[in-house]
Amino acid sequence: MNPRFPSFALTSALTSAMLATVASLSACGQAQAPAGMGFPPAMVSTINVQAADIPIAFEYVGQTTGSKEVEVRARVTGILDRRHFIEGGAVKSGQLLFTIDPATFAAQAAAAEAEVARAQAQRSQAEREAARLKPLAERRAVGQKEADDAQSNAELAAATVKAAEARLAEARLNLGYTRITAPVGGLIGRAAKSEGSLLNANETLLTTISQLDPIWIQFHISENEQLKLSRGVAEGRLVLPKANAFDVTVKLADDSLFPRKGTINFADPRINPGTGTYEMRAELANPDGSLKPGQFVRVSLAGAYRKDAIAVPQVAVLDGPQGKFVYVPAKDKDGKDIALPRPVVVGDWVDGNGSQRWIIESGLKPGEAVIVDGIARVMFPGQPIQVVPPGTPPASPGAPPAATKKS
Repeated sequence: MNPRFPSFALTSALTSAMLATVASLSACGQAQAPAGMGFPPAMVSTINVQAADIPIAFEYVGQTTGSKEVEVRARVTGILDRRHFIEGGAVKSGQLLFTIDPATFAAQAAAAEAEVARAQAQRSQAEREAARLKPLAERRAVGQKEADDAQSNAELAAATVKAAEARLAEARLNLGYTRITAPVGGLIGRAAKSEGSLLNANETLLTTISQLDPIWIQFHISENEQLKLSRGVAEGRLVLPKANAFDVTVKLADDSLFPRKGTINFADPRINPGTGTYEMRAELANPDGSLKPGQFVRVSLAGAYRKDAIAVPQVAVLDGPQGKFVYVPAKDKDGKDIALPRPVVVGDWVDGNGSQRWIIESGLKPGEAVIVDGIARVMFPGQPIQVVPPGTPPASPGAPPAATKKS
């Protein structure tokens, strides 16, 4: 309590407590304050609520991830000779990243080439021998078995050439694997191994690459919320876009909006037993790489709407000990306008006309009036009110009452 204004603070606290108690009793139908209580009629404005199709959006916390997350590994065993990129920078598809010492693999390729040449020479010799004996066998100058053996030797020599060529192709492939290139373009991480390290084929992780364009955002919907949405659709109160064709808007950590919208490209029909949630994924264009993998963002899904729903401005909904309520204009026994609380059950918040509105699930009917302006002047249930057009300035003490709003 501020020591400079003790009486004012105490009066405010007592007034608040009194109002909360009276509002609670009135809302429960247990008591109503005496009309007037010495207060002048409070100037208020009202709106008539109407049922309408109200667009709604769903917001979730998501995390960005590359549309392709690639682990770069060595495909041959050898000594890392050199790194050719800047850690944490952008790389293009096919860009050289690492070089493994190629000397051993170059020697193996040369030996395989020599083996191919030897096999080709043997094949040529066998083919010539088979060609020489074939006409002799036809004239019975040599035995048929000798000619058949020569033909078989020629075929075996041809097979030996193919095997040697296969070993040469493998040796050349391994030699090519000493040059490790980027399989995709994107943002590259740090190098996990330094020059001189021994790399094991298909085991040693060298670095990772995240493709940033497009970028993905993963988020989750709880089982309870999914059941609520499904129930609203089944009852006809909620309409969702077909095939998850939501408009995806992303809000960053500083509350700024990402300039490009996205779409849903995956919705898991199964529930994750570990988290009790359904996974969904959005895809956004990210040509400038402004979104990085691992960022936490808020994902807003637009495109759904509540069918024939009633919504009131947020300022009209008040909190009481028994729950939320609104003030509605009514008549007392003398026919004077008074403000009475009406308990309501609220749903989601929605944006409308630059302000937040509550969707009213129950408690109000289309056409009913609700007090929206001047609620702060309503000090207790049953207080006399004067309904005026919106924007009417409050009356000064001693001034004549403003003209009553015509309904």
